[in-house]
Amino acid sequence: MGTLPVKRGSSVRPPLCHHILTGFMLGGALGMPQQAAAATKVIPVAAKAVKPLSLVSVQDLDLGTILLGPGAWSNATIGISRGGAFSCANSNVTCSGVPQVATYNLTGSNSAVVRITAPNVVLTNQSDPSKTLTLVIDNPGTVTLPNSGQKGTNFSLGGSIVVSSTTAGGTYAGTFNVTADY
Repeated sequence: MGTLPVKRGSSVRPPLCHHILTGFMLGGALGMPQQAAAATKVIPVAAKAVKPLSLVSVQDLDLGTILLGPGAWSNATIGISRGGAFSCANSNVTCSGVPQVATYNLTGSNSAVVRITAPNVVLTNQSDPSKTLTLVIDNPGTVTLPNSGQKGTNFSLGGSIVVSSTTAGGTYAGTFNVTADY
C-alpha cells in the first residue's frame, strides 16, 4: 500500500480492518470465548452370545383314575406337585393308577438361568367336549442349566384339578403350552 499525505497537526486513523484484527488478537489473549474443543468419553461395551434353547418333552403328566363318590359334594382337589407328591385326600373321591409329573429336558448355554412359563391348561372331556376342568400348573419359574456333564437338565411340571359330584365322567385331556426363555 502507498502512503497518504498527511497535514501537520491532523491525526491519522488506521483502517477499520486493522481495528477488527487487533480486537480478535486481544480477545484471545484476554480469555474471551474461543472455539470449543472436542470431548471424548470411553464407555465399556459388552455382548453375550448364548446358545439357542431346546425344550423336549420326556414324560406326560398323569393324575391317574379318579372315582367320584355318591352324594352331593364339591371342591375335591386332586393334584401332583412338580416334585412328585400326589394328593387325593378328599373322602368323596378314590384315586388309583400311577400318577406322574410332566418332565421336560432343557438345553442351552452353560450356567444360564432360564425362565419357564406354563399357563393353566383347559382339560376337555373326550366324550363330551362341552365339559371341561382346569389344570392349575405347578411351575418351577426358573431353571439353571448345568455348566458341565450331562447335556441339559430335566425339570418337571405338576398340576391340580378340582372335581365335584357333578363332574361328568370320562377322560379329560389337554395340552401344555410351555415356554423357556433366557
